Order: sequence, then structure tokens, then C-alpha cells
Amino acid sequence: MRTVLLRFLTDEEGATAIEYGLIVAVLSLTIVGGINQVFNSITWLFSDNSSRLANAFAP
Repeated sequence: MRTVLLRFLTDEEGATAIEYGLIVAVLSLTIVGGINQVFNSITWLFSDNSSRLANAFAP
């Protein structure tokens, strides 16, 4: 039983998978947050009535 416990404590294969999972999670959250900011900026750009860009596409 002791050897099984020592082998479990020294095994690092699962730790690597968890680290990669955390990296993917952080990158995903960053990408989603960035897309949200870009969407808000584009919405603001086209919603301003005094904007030349908004007036250029107005009918």
C-alpha cells in the first residue's frame, strides 16, 4: 500500500493535463471578453447619430 501511495504522490501526468486545461480556459475567457469589447465598440460607432460613418450608411 505504501508503494502505491508513493507512486501516486510522485506521478505528474495529470498535473500537466490540468495545466493545459487551465491555459485553454484562460485563453477562451480572454477571447470571449475581447470579442465582447469589439462588439460594444462597433455598436457604439454605428449608433451615434452625429457620426459621419453612421450618416454615410443612412438611407
